[in-house]
Amino acid sequence: MPFLRVENQRFVDTQNREVILNGINHVVKDPAQNYLYPDDEQLFQTFREYGFNCIRYGIIWDGLKPEPGVINEEYLQEIDKRVRWAEENGIWLILDMHQDLFSRKFSDGAPLWATLDQEKPHQTGAIWSDAYLMSPAVQQAFDSFWQNAPAEDGVGIQDHYIQVWKVLADRYKNSPAVAGFDVMNEPFMGSQAPLVFEDLLQGYVQTATQSGVTLPDIAALQESFMNETSRLELLETLQDKAFFRQILQAASPKVKVFEENELSAFYQRVRDAIRSTGSRQLLFLEHNYFCNMGIPSYFRVPKDSLNQPDQQCVYAPHGYDLVTDTKALDKTNFNRTEVIFEQIFQNGKEKELPVWIGEWGAFYMGNNYREAARHIIGMIEQAKAGQTFWCWWPQIETQDFFPFLSRTYPMAIGGILDSYSNTAQGFSCQWRENPSEDKASVWFIPDLKRAQQGQLKIEPASDYQFQSISPESSSGYLIVAPTGKNSLRRLSIQY
Repeated sequence: MPFLRVENQRFVDTQNREVILNGINHVVKDPAQNYLYPDDEQLFQTFREYGFNCIRYGIIWDGLKPEPGVINEEYLQEIDKRVRWAEENGIWLILDMHQDLFSRKFSDGAPLWATLDQEKPHQTGAIWSDAYLMSPAVQQAFDSFWQNAPAEDGVGIQDHYIQVWKVLADRYKNSPAVAGFDVMNEPFMGSQAPLVFEDLLQGYVQTATQSGVTLPDIAALQESFMNETSRLELLETLQDKAFFRQILQAASPKVKVFEENELSAFYQRVRDAIRSTGSRQLLFLEHNYFCNMGIPSYFRVPKDSLNQPDQQCVYAPHGYDLVTDTKALDKTNFNRTEVIFEQIFQNGKEKELPVWIGEWGAFYMGNNYREAARHIIGMIEQAKAGQTFWCWWPQIETQDFFPFLSRTYPMAIGGILDSYSNTAQGFSCQWRENPSEDKASVWFIPDLKRAQQGQLKIEPASDYQFQSISPESSSGYLIVAPTGKNSLRRLSIQY
């Protein structure tokens, strides 16, 4: 299996083919299950059938380091198995140090010994994530992390966290199936967060006032937002793109300070620790929690030993509409979503990093999410970005949006990918080859029989073949030979 690397803001394999990462999140948050799903060996085979070439695989600090100075070797051996099963199925793992509300004390993530909340009260709201804004305990735990406050052994808790990453990097530095390390899930600003939220509300009031709308005061607005029903009523007023952008801009200054300081310094420290092991894996760097809604990201790409940006870094944002985790998730607003993803792709350009959407969707069982999924995947395809949908659960393949996850896409292009897209009528792709390209290009095809019965056109023509993943599988690959010339090539499949 080839190592993955970044070159000119693209993912490429060891055959110099451009790679599109297309996959799913797989995270077990329950300590009673030892943070493991027991049937992963079979599940990874299923992921291959779905065409997923990457998995954002959740690992939990509490499972890795249950006591200060103690690394859980049994848990690591279980991760070893997943690395092996991924390699057997041609899947890259992005190891995601996952957390929600910082700690297993409140949800999942840090061990209890690293949860330095100063015994402040923990408060929750209508939605699980409201605790980020409401809980002094969660906010203090994050403050302690960014301050590198000492654990009971006198070592800073951020130091402990980074030491775990160093252990992981050293263990997997020779494993090509480990594409990289997602350093922290949704870094959060701690006690600065309520101030950011207040800025957002102030921006809402000011922008509405400029439009001639009278709103209640900030305190009343805040109370309304913490009630799910009234929150959804407020969100109904945030459907104009320019209006929404102005509100987000109001929160930008405090986000900028955090990302340029605490977050950038943390990423530099993690980068240095990982690279000290000789690891060449990619570093997947997320923006902070508030940027999920479309606020610009400002963290600095960590530097190498020559004081130049580390070239093997990836911008790994999450993108969620404001109705996520509410009962109105099936009413995702396309205008707001466009603002979020347009800002994400702009962030990637400014950072000069490839973009891989680490989380999007969160479309759970039973509702109609087809059009929302189509819209978001369309934006991701247009940007030629990678993605992992949040998240896998049993029977996800029965849902109406699943065909937009398990879909035709270019897995490896012998040349430079210009564009690709899926429509109800078919698939199209354009790429450029030069005479030095001697490796075949590969597309995943979810329904080989349908593709073979459709109208296939390859320009300029060259040899090609369809290849099934297994004798029992309906999915497989289209493999197209290079022309050996300077050529602009096009592939289309009409159903």
